[in-house]
Amino acid sequence: MFRNLGFRLLSCLVIAECSKLKMTVMSHLRVSLQVSSCTLLWRRFRVPRLVPLRSCSLYTCTYRTRNRALPPLWENLDLVPAGDRQSPINIRWRDSVYDPGLKPLTISYDPATCLHIWNNGYSFLVEFEDTTDKSVIEGGPLEHNYRLKQFHFHWGAIDAWGSEHTVDSKCYPAELHLVHWNAVKFESFEDAALEENGLAVIGVFLKLGKHHKELQKLVDTLPSIKHKDTLVKFGSFDPSCLMPTCPDYWTYSGSLTTPPLSESVTWIIKKQPVEVDHDQLEQFRTLLFTSEGEKEKRMVDNFRPLQPLMNRTVRSSFRHDYVLNIQVKPEPTASEVSP
Repeated sequence: MFRNLGFRLLSCLVIAECSKLKMTVMSHLRVSLQVSSCTLLWRRFRVPRLVPLRSCSLYTCTYRTRNRALPPLWENLDLVPAGDRQSPINIRWRDSVYDPGLKPLTISYDPATCLHIWNNGYSFLVEFEDTTDKSVIEGGPLEHNYRLKQFHFHWGAIDAWGSEHTVDSKCYPAELHLVHWNAVKFESFEDAALEENGLAVIGVFLKLGKHHKELQKLVDTLPSIKHKDTLVKFGSFDPSCLMPTCPDYWTYSGSLTTPPLSESVTWIIKKQPVEVDHDQLEQFRTLLFTSEGEKEKRMVDNFRPLQPLMNRTVRSSFRHDYVLNIQVKPEPTASEVSP
């Protein structure tokens, strides 16, 4: 049945001349096959996605804004997420499980691999040379080295929200994502992004506080990429300077937060946020979703809403009973238990 359905819908794709219609038909095919057990059939019938003006490595960024219209990435798509490992999620501190087997996460970035910064119409990305293992992470919940591809941010229209993940329903004004891919198992980032254990994304919360000196180098570059599809060189930058000093993290199996929403991501969410000041976040909000000459649309609220945890477990690399103020009762003495 699903084989016939696939051929019928693909026939529609051949006939359709409108790109919007193609995307709509493709989304229905995706949902029809993925809600069934025919995952391999879906992969066989997959067609190349539409290529933007410049190839984009931003898979983990935007979806529906809170109480606002859809960002441009989602305006013409009719995608219904399938599967039970979608992201982002609300991390419930009390429900996370301490896993003593989780290793420390080792981060080794070569600043010379930093290439450029660009506005792709959904966020701004800093991309890295990833043909070798010069900038990698290992350890933590990962079985292999993962190469750094790019990092980007999500932020809100105001400081009350902006992060994709939340902790005990608390929103942060922004969230940093450092996207890595498994070059041991896959030949390219694009292949890795569609398969299980293909990607590893480090999430870092940004909170209001003191001025972040290292972030300012990025902020100073933003006026030159105000419009969509603008790009400038951005060399010699080590993104580990944007991470907290505390090594603690949560981890869970999840998905991309943009189409194709593939459940290919091992998420590593840092427990400790980093501080940035209000003016630095305001500079994020000066960017535009739109190209030069188009009606300006501010780049804000570029995050996807929370997804259900389903039957997944969020593991932590740290003990956290003390945070919950749980008192461990002492063992009774012999005199206390004697009749």
